[in-house]
Amino acid sequence: MAAVMEGRLADLGSWTTEECSIAKALDIVGTRSAVLILREAYYGTRRFDGFARRVGITDAAAASQLRKLTEAGLLAKQPYQEEGKRTRHEYVLTQMGRDLLPAVLALMQWGDTYLQTGPAPLLLVDGATGAPVRVQVRSEAGREIELNELGVRLNESYVRQVRQRSGVPD
Repeated sequence: MAAVMEGRLADLGSWTTEECSIAKALDIVGTRSAVLILREAYYGTRRFDGFARRVGITDAAAASQLRKLTEAGLLAKQPYQEEGKRTRHEYVLTQMGRDLLPAVLALMQWGDTYLQTGPAPLLLVDGATGAPVRVQVRSEAGREIELNELGVRLNESYVRQVRQRSGVPD
């Protein structure tokens, strides 16, 4: 069972994955500590020491990952000051960071299903109704799409942009 590779993509040997969006995303969030820092940001952690402690990493590792996630645009630094102390920074999710939530929840859902020896430790629910929440692959019309129903085709807008950048006429 595999996705349906359409058009020129059907011959996997005839094209490369140089501009793969998955690879680009993993360059930013492809480490355990990066994903767990995002998990903590979704849970409400905002301060450096909270990230380091809750993720279980050294201060140096936390600083490196927070810097990387901030430079990439997933987190933003905001100043705060406790009374009588110097100004420090806390980290808040940007829209870019919030948009990654389904991917992180999908990892959680997969881990709950395949890696837990018993019930999932946490439940995802609709805060208003308590109804269970699941990450799914659906069409814009709302139909759930299985892997063998997923079509993958070349984006012609991307092709035009690449041609324009390289000076090749349409």
